[in-house]
Amino acid sequence: MAACGAAAAEYSALLSLPCGPSTRRRFAVSCHARPPGNLSAQQKKKRGKNIAPKQLSSNTKLLLTTEENGQLPSTSLRTSMQPPQKSTSSEDDTNGAIGQRDEKISAVGNEQQELLNRARLQAIEDVDKILTEKEAMQKKVNILEMKLSKALATKGNINTDILGDHLEIFTKEMLIESALSGGNPAHLCDSPLFTELTILKEENMLLKADAQFLKVKIVEFAEAEEFLFKLEKERLLLDATVRELESRFLVAQTDIWKVVPLQYDVWMEKVENMQHMLGCLRNHVEKYAALLDQHDDLHDKIDELETSLREGKTSEFSPYVVEVLQQKLKAAKSHHQAGHQETSTHIQVYQQLIEEFQENLGRLIEESGRLEHSANGVPSEFWSHILLMIDGWFLERKIPNTDAHMLREMAWKRDDRICEAYFSCRGAKESDVMETFLKLTLSGNSRCSSGLHIVHIAAEMAPVAKVGGLADVVAGLGKALQTKGHLVEIVLPKYDCMQLDQITNLKVLDVVIQSYFDGNLFSNNVWTGTVEGLPVYFIEPQHPSKFFWRAQYYGEHDDFKRYSYFSRAALELLYQSGKKIDIIHCHDWQTAFVAPLYWDIYATRGFSSARICFTCHNFEYQGTAPAPDLSYCGLDVEQLDRPDRMQDNAHGRINVAKGGIVYSNIVTTVSPTYALEVRSEGGRGLQDTLKMHSRKFVGILNGIDTGTWNPSTDRFLAVQYSATDLQGKAANKAFLRKQLGLYSEDASQPLVACITRLVPQKGLHLIRHAIYKTAELGGQFVLLGSSPVPHIQREFEGVADQFQKNNNIRLILKYDEALSHCIYAACDMFIIPSMFEPCGLTQMIAMRYGSVPIVRQTGGLSDSVFDFDDETIPVELRNGFTFARTDEQDLSSCLERAFSYYSRKPMVWKQLVQKDMQIDFSWDSPASQYENLYRSAVAQARGAAQT
Repeated sequence: MAACGAAAAEYSALLSLPCGPSTRRRFAVSCHARPPGNLSAQQKKKRGKNIAPKQLSSNTKLLLTTEENGQLPSTSLRTSMQPPQKSTSSEDDTNGAIGQRDEKISAVGNEQQELLNRARLQAIEDVDKILTEKEAMQKKVNILEMKLSKALATKGNINTDILGDHLEIFTKEMLIESALSGGNPAHLCDSPLFTELTILKEENMLLKADAQFLKVKIVEFAEAEEFLFKLEKERLLLDATVRELESRFLVAQTDIWKVVPLQYDVWMEKVENMQHMLGCLRNHVEKYAALLDQHDDLHDKIDELETSLREGKTSEFSPYVVEVLQQKLKAAKSHHQAGHQETSTHIQVYQQLIEEFQENLGRLIEESGRLEHSANGVPSEFWSHILLMIDGWFLERKIPNTDAHMLREMAWKRDDRICEAYFSCRGAKESDVMETFLKLTLSGNSRCSSGLHIVHIAAEMAPVAKVGGLADVVAGLGKALQTKGHLVEIVLPKYDCMQLDQITNLKVLDVVIQSYFDGNLFSNNVWTGTVEGLPVYFIEPQHPSKFFWRAQYYGEHDDFKRYSYFSRAALELLYQSGKKIDIIHCHDWQTAFVAPLYWDIYATRGFSSARICFTCHNFEYQGTAPAPDLSYCGLDVEQLDRPDRMQDNAHGRINVAKGGIVYSNIVTTVSPTYALEVRSEGGRGLQDTLKMHSRKFVGILNGIDTGTWNPSTDRFLAVQYSATDLQGKAANKAFLRKQLGLYSEDASQPLVACITRLVPQKGLHLIRHAIYKTAELGGQFVLLGSSPVPHIQREFEGVADQFQKNNNIRLILKYDEALSHCIYAACDMFIIPSMFEPCGLTQMIAMRYGSVPIVRQTGGLSDSVFDFDDETIPVELRNGFTFARTDEQDLSSCLERAFSYYSRKPMVWKQLVQKDMQIDFSWDSPASQYENLYRSAVAQARGAAQT
């Protein structure tokens, strides 16, 4: 009985424990509704008769509270259940005591029932509060749920162990109390209270197992989530690595042909580095594939965990945790699927990159096989760098003129000793490098080069400072002459708007060149660098007017002053460099000042070895100004303002282009037909001067840079192609149509294009007519270009608006270099209806890309395009369609002929396309013609000097 009394008191004490919020929350998470399937049939029956489910839950919650109090406390109820003390009173007193005891026991039972009812009601309220809290906690579910689950898993064993111990003690005390009070222990075991305790003990064991199971699953889930994070991090890292490798590869590929002081061994080292980069890329892809396999393993683990939850292996005491895990699993599965798809896509892209990388690397290795271990195998960029370095030493007064001249000669003829000397002291101080080079001059056996020393003085050069075709000529002709063994240098203004990223080894020399202007001497900084493999000098005037800090190349109110200043400063630089130059080649009126300046000022100072070549690229622009303005650069106005010198033939002003013609030894223009045209009305007033100097005047058709304009290597194209494989041209046509939103259902629909500046010279009325006529013939038309004239720009904007909803016409009224490449490759026909065209490069580029030209017969167009139906022309030369008049009817007839061949004779058209693509429009032939003119002028000069 004592044991039973103690147990009852202990149980009553437990019922009186406080129920804090944390206890209620733990109950809500871990032991809310265990399925009755875990109990025996007898227990279910007794439980159903005596104890309500919610009351049981309340009791369980009260028992769990013991964790917060550390141990089961003693209460007055427990004391009242102890055995009665011995008494010396009478039997009545004894009976009264027994009755009092029974009343107390009854009171205890009533109090117990009341407490149980309160606990049940409290449990119901707690459940409602928990559901409310659950909704509020959803915003922080990613953090709080995981912490809650981990806390449950961590503390689950402790709670269940303590609860189990307390239940066991409570049971023993009840049995002892029952025995001491004279009760039957067997009868006590059948009581509802004892049954409830037994059920609690069993549920506590199940709860313990659930807690352990959830702990394992939460740890697995945490590991899976950590692995997902790691996988994502690895993917981002691999992404960045591949982008870096791509960038490094492009830089390495470009560096092969940029100025790099490398000989063959160093060049091969770069190739080996690229191979190493390829290996690194492979390793990264393999690593990524391994991660993908691990990702698949993770998918299996997620499926296993999801199956466990679905099969109900977890107790319903923890439905909230199960719900959280299911949400997490769903998110993880979704993340896994997206990551798997993205990973697969990246691996495919990386595999394509590897293939392209291998292909490009193979080309480089093949190219390296053609190089020899000698100076002849070193790229021209290297020698340009050496020449600029020697000139810098001399201009900075670090070496004498005789040594500089000898070193230039050795570099010019590509002497192996220069190459060996440079690499032997690579990385050393400049003074040590200079000393090593000067030792080479002691041998004194340097022979003169058979090539010519040519200096181009110009306002433009592609790609650093380009406005029109002049820039392409300076770069293209310079590179072609350099390839033929001549020493070619370029002098340009240093514009603030230049493309500096196109210049290699740009540096300012530690020297100031002073030049005359408007009665004063002004300082000029001299910069050097290499562009397209050519040595270039950039002159930066320190003039208050900031002549070349205008954010544009031309169009300033003082252009006459700007370029007269530059011409004088350029000649001053050449004069002070002490070089023995053979040819000074100046271009257009902007540098035509050079010719009279050279002969009237510098030749009298002993700088007289050179001969002057002047090329006028367009006689529309001649550089006229009031005669006094000529004095700014130091020229004698009184001597030059004469009809036979620089006085304009029509307006009585100074004409700089005329001065270039009169004072130059060689005068050229950019095509033979244009040279004939400018001797008549096309000369814009200079026809009489040209006739007078006709013996030194010649037209040479320009070329194009076939390295830049090459459909088989053009990086701007969607698909590269060649004359033997025209499928790529059709692919580029489809790509452009999609890009511009053109109708693309009919692949055979002809596409006509025009890329031009919208100025009157280009035949604006004929361009407009070509747009409408193409639409009438059922073709498509694309125009790319803009106008510097506002009203012309607005006019074509109106035309563009008119065709805005027409899916066969597109006008892009701006210039886009990348888009121009795509249009050349995509179009079937290319139209150039110019009023006059000195040379024209677009028709050559169009043919290079397999686009048949439709041109008006004028200038250089007549020298490069020959009508397909003209039987007076050899068949092998016929390469396009031409018209003569400037009216719309003649253009319409020409377009109709071209459309007829395209639609009715596709095989003939294909042969025409292939023939056009194989025509040689490179600078090789024009450079040979210039070379002959140079040599003839130099030979005459040397012959005159000997006599």
